[in-house]
Amino acid sequence: MKILVPLKRVPDPDTRIRLQPDGAGIETDGVKFAVNPFDAIALEEALRMRESQPGLEIVVVTLGGEEAIEQLRTGLAMGADRAVLIRTSPSLDSLAVAKVLAACFRRELPDAVFMGKQAIDDDSNQAGQMLAGLLGIGQATFVSGLEIAAGARRARCRRETDAGIEIIEVGLPAVFTTDLRLNEPRYVSLPGIMKARKKPIEEVTLADLGTEAVSRTTVVRLELPPRRKAGQRVRTVDELISKLRLEAKVI
Repeated sequence: MKILVPLKRVPDPDTRIRLQPDGAGIETDGVKFAVNPFDAIALEEALRMRESQPGLEIVVVTLGGEEAIEQLRTGLAMGADRAVLIRTSPSLDSLAVAKVLAACFRRELPDAVFMGKQAIDDDSNQAGQMLAGLLGIGQATFVSGLEIAAGARRARCRRETDAGIEIIEVGLPAVFTTDLRLNEPRYVSLPGIMKARKKPIEEVTLADLGTEAVSRTTVVRLELPPRRKAGQRVRTVDELISKLRLEAKVI
């Protein structure tokens, strides 16, 4: 069995983000980058599955340039077997990313794709669904529990929904997008980092995959959200209702 795990390079969640003066993007000087946290959860799930199913192969893949190799090294240090860098522009929209991943899927022919439900930089929550649609295979999104028995061709999933937990079954191959409560990714150990440095990273181009990447959407401008006004304390429910009715005019 083979699992393909896409990893996206994003600003570290603990990094302070500053916008460029013209609002065209973020300042990258001094910004630390990391693996998208939801993708790390996807990789952790694949690693746990391999622990119970020896022989399972885990391939991590990312799109970008030389700067994205660090995130692939992190994936290898966590325990992935192979890493693939697809040389592309780092500013592709979700559909372009899905098309490139679809071409990578056809090249690798995995049994499943584990990926984060969204990336924390753009929060689009689209690539996984688009990938499944382009490939014409099943999908399970917002997965908080996953069971795939050794040799099985169906997966049993728990999904986070607004109405509660939904349990579904999906046939393989399929795309699974992981939610926050699925697991907690392991820390990268020093021996793992040392081993990862010795593992080769395969680099391929869009021409090698027989595809192209053209974004149909572009980011025009970024703006910080406006500062929230200070809240007010009220002493009674009647006072709260009065302010909501007379001042906020929401009731």
